[in-house]
Amino acid sequence: MDYRDYYQILGVPRSASQADVKKAFRKLARQHHPDQNPGDKGAEQRFKDLNEANAVLSDPEKRKQYDALGANWEQYQRGGGGRPGAGGADPFGAGGPFAGFGGAGGAAGGGPRGTRYEFRNAGGEAGGFSDFFRMFFAGAAPGGGGGAAGGRGRSRTQDASIEDLLAGRGDMSGAAGAGAGQGRGGRGHVLPREALEAPTELTLEEAYHGTTRMLEVDGRRFQVTIPRGADTGSRIKLSGKGLGGADVIVSVRLEPHAVFTRRGADLERELPVSLREALLGAEVPVATLKGRLLLTIPAGVQTGKTFRLKGQGMPHLKGEGTGDLYVKVRVILPAALDDKAREAATHFFDLVHQPDPRADT
Repeated sequence: MDYRDYYQILGVPRSASQADVKKAFRKLARQHHPDQNPGDKGAEQRFKDLNEANAVLSDPEKRKQYDALGANWEQYQRGGGGRPGAGGADPFGAGGPFAGFGGAGGAAGGGPRGTRYEFRNAGGEAGGFSDFFRMFFAGAAPGGGGGAAGGRGRSRTQDASIEDLLAGRGDMSGAAGAGAGQGRGGRGHVLPREALEAPTELTLEEAYHGTTRMLEVDGRRFQVTIPRGADTGSRIKLSGKGLGGADVIVSVRLEPHAVFTRRGADLERELPVSLREALLGAEVPVATLKGRLLLTIPAGVQTGKTFRLKGQGMPHLKGEGTGDLYVKVRVILPAALDDKAREAATHFFDLVHQPDPRADT
């Protein structure tokens, strides 16, 4: 009997976490599910192999036994490979490398040497596992029925639909005893459903006014409403909208804006003003997300002066009201003076007394 490398079947390293195993199984099971490949015997066999590998690696106790089995496989073969009448000591006997495993001894219906795991479909038939699996985890001889009447049938995961697989149902691991964990229609016990992540990006304007998005998750399209005030990290839960009734979590990321910087519900922006406006004062138009307004700039304003425009920020995601807009002045000096302008500027500064701005530095 050939050794089956379950890690290779699922395409994961031996150090893979339980979450990595589950993720790999669901991805491959969906790809090779018989419903996706009608009439394809190769895909059907591949799907059975994936089920078998998952049944072992997703169960911590069976995975531990399997890892020990791999380390002692050569010793098992030298012991006769579990074949009746083969030479060598019984590897499943006391002191053997596989003592305590579901053993090769005993025909169908005989007493197994270790824990007995039986996986059945709605018709009561043994799951479609390999001889390798049944020898070490089902307590039956190679080619037998795993201690159950009848031949091989579809496993509980094979009976499960693609939607069930993606929602975490139909997992064979954890079933013990005939018919354990059966649900209606012969499907497996229901595991906790994993929520599906659906990231989306918003402009600042969309976050200010609120918007809708048409999203596609695992082939399903649905419309989601993004409320006013949504920000990077906001999460919108759509209960039961995913395959198999899984929840969909819409996660928001705000795109950078060319003018505004967001700080929670508040906004910040710079306001360029001319030297004339800064020296003499003026009413300067300011663009906000609500529209344009006039800001009174006092004479002699300095670069860096910040004005607070109350209620011109973002709507609060929770509760009423809006944040504020902070406008920071940046004075823009004229460039490339001609001779006449330079002469006028010199005369101006001769008339204006300005303290040394570096006196205290």
